[in-house]
Amino acid sequence: MKETISLKELFQILRKRFWLIILITVIVSTASAVVSYFILTPVYESKTQLLVNQAKSEQQLYDSTEIQTNIQLINTYNVIIKSPVILEKVKDGLKLNKTVEDLNNQIKVSSATNSQVVEITVQDTSKKIANQIANETAKVFQEEIVKIMNIDNVSILSKDEVVANAAPVKPKPLINIGLGVLIGLILGVGLSLLMEYLDNTLKTEQDIENILDLPVIGVVTNIKDVPKPTNVSRPDVAARVTQRGETYGS
Repeated sequence: MKETISLKELFQILRKRFWLIILITVIVSTASAVVSYFILTPVYESKTQLLVNQAKSEQQLYDSTEIQTNIQLINTYNVIIKSPVILEKVKDGLKLNKTVEDLNNQIKVSSATNSQVVEITVQDTSKKIANQIANETAKVFQEEIVKIMNIDNVSILSKDEVVANAAPVKPKPLINIGLGVLIGLILGVGLSLLMEYLDNTLKTEQDIENILDLPVIGVVTNIKDVPKPTNVSRPDVAARVTQRGETYGS
């Protein structure tokens, strides 16, 4: 194959090995579906929200300076929530057969910019366990932050509830199958181009003109062997043979 190919030549290469591209695509997408549905363990997600805000009486007005202070404290709270001080109590409270490091990896703490709401997200292979960890973490943090920082400005905004027919957040079979089709197409096209590049044989007159840059002035065709006749049934030949036999015999 030449160093550079035209769009037409590329199309011809892909058309010639179209079966290979389809075969690889089917194999990869099927493997992706099998892994997604039968091998990977479903993972469920639970979320709990905390509100960082000092309780106010009816006579008090909201102070913008205090709100800004609460927002700045959230970064500190995000770290404390995943600290061993909190997670050890969560582990003991739920009697989990997990390490603190395992819990840390399961929990994600986030907050929107300039927001006083902290969101605790937990992922686990059990929807019930994920729900318990999320709610227990929020509860323990609300209780312990008073002792740790001597500040009582955290309240639980929403708890997660267990839904019977909750769908797992991963794996996502349809997305995985779509990625499998895309990867299969890329692999198929790449392998087709590689095979064409490594193929140095000349198959047609066009290949000779393209590679040698010489015109083709003649072609030797492949002549098949013609079988010899076994029986001669022409009457004139048979008659001459008979006449010659009679002459020689006389």
